[in-house]
Amino acid sequence: MCGILFAKSNRITKNEFISSLNIIKHRGPDAPLCFFQHNDFMLGHNRLSIMDLDLRANQPFFSDDQRYVMIYNGEVYNYRELAIQYMIEMKTSSDTELILKLYLKIGSSMLNKLNGMFSLIILDTLTNEYFIARDRLGIKPLYYVQQNSELIISSEVAPLLNFTSANLDETAIRQYKKMRNFFNNRTMYKNIREFPPAHFSCNGKVSRYWSNNYSEKAPPTDEELKYLIESAVNYRKISDVSVGSYLSGGLDSTIVTALANVNHTWTIGFENENEFKWSKLAADKFGTEHHCISINREEFLETARKLITERKELLTVPNEVLIYFMTLQAKSENTVILSGEGADELFFGYDRIFKWAASTTHWDIKGFNDLYSYGSHDDIEIIEDAINPYLVYQEPISIVASFFQEAHLRGLLRRLDNSTMMCSVEARSPFLDFRLIERLSGVSIEYKMENRVVKAPLKRVFRDLLPVEVIERKKVGFPVPLTDIFAGQKTHSVSYDSWFDFNLAVLEGNL
Repeated sequence: MCGILFAKSNRITKNEFISSLNIIKHRGPDAPLCFFQHNDFMLGHNRLSIMDLDLRANQPFFSDDQRYVMIYNGEVYNYRELAIQYMIEMKTSSDTELILKLYLKIGSSMLNKLNGMFSLIILDTLTNEYFIARDRLGIKPLYYVQQNSELIISSEVAPLLNFTSANLDETAIRQYKKMRNFFNNRTMYKNIREFPPAHFSCNGKVSRYWSNNYSEKAPPTDEELKYLIESAVNYRKISDVSVGSYLSGGLDSTIVTALANVNHTWTIGFENENEFKWSKLAADKFGTEHHCISINREEFLETARKLITERKELLTVPNEVLIYFMTLQAKSENTVILSGEGADELFFGYDRIFKWAASTTHWDIKGFNDLYSYGSHDDIEIIEDAINPYLVYQEPISIVASFFQEAHLRGLLRRLDNSTMMCSVEARSPFLDFRLIERLSGVSIEYKMENRVVKAPLKRVFRDLLPVEVIERKKVGFPVPLTDIFAGQKTHSVSYDSWFDFNLAVLEGNL
């Protein structure tokens, strides 16, 4: 939806702040560089208009008495129900207004009422108290730099580099080389951290407001599961602009497309490595105008260089380039895109590692390392560092499930947000509806992989809706032929080393 920037500082000038806000103007080109200053506080907002296109919904957004001001990035889908439930008088049809007024009515407890994705900051201009919060799963990003009493917060890393050094975090780089990702709220920069999902902060005191429960529970009925997924999709269709869908022809994106009834669907691939056959089959079934985007080696490398250079960040996985390249084309028709992110983590779609976790009785870090790590780097210590927060659980399957639904998922969400918002497009992921997450966490692997069939409940519940070929095909991701792109690399592992080295070389040449 937007890009936000916040500063609590007595040294940053307005021009410096606006210049940094301009770096993330792609996140909100409809009302860019909106600014408010109060004493040592500066709040900036770039708006991508999705709901209530009127100027009255622009941000920074003020309370009726002008005392409180908020900047917010995201979408809250159940805002109309909440306005009725809490008898909130609305002057706009924007979820922004609802969030601020609900906060003023019930305080931080309002976070547990919100169904959606968000990062937000509210300033009380009378007391100079400020409130920061991020959604349960970290769908919407939030990064910060804290130096003594100074605090700068942003939707992306790049603006923060104007206010701190660009020294790399060696532990984070080790994480990246081993696992394609950053863990435990690290970024690749020493002084920049990620504000944790499911947390809020009041004047610097950070508290958790939501935790998932992985204790064993009975599975849902087919009717309950179908209702939850249909409801999640319907919520994410709420928009005042056009909505499309990614459609790879895999199970997750096909279910979302089938339920969403969109006009335009999108997929991407290389000439000799793509899923066009499957995506066209699904598109024909649902009558969408389907767009198959082709990309070649030169376009891939050129686009990767552009993303690394502009974002000042390493790319997580190669298909991050494909998502951006595809979304750039999708922007011509759709400002909102539906995606299947989260289904693999929720329904144990990574079958090898989940089957291993279910079959072992004692935690084995070496076994996890063999199945999860990328590249040829032998650094099991950094794997232990990433998995350590999840060892509070006793059963290996609970450790792996919690790791994937929290730590691993955050990397995918960072990839999705960065790739789409660079194109001024908002991605929405129905499988990340917190009601689904809460209902299915702790449900047994026997349910999720009945008769060793990956995502068995989804295939059973939606069998009458989907093409049988989609239900029966093997899971693949957006295919990227790394061994061809990095010529001369004969194995997938070594080609990933080349991908990591390429990212670092481009980044270090542009800092």
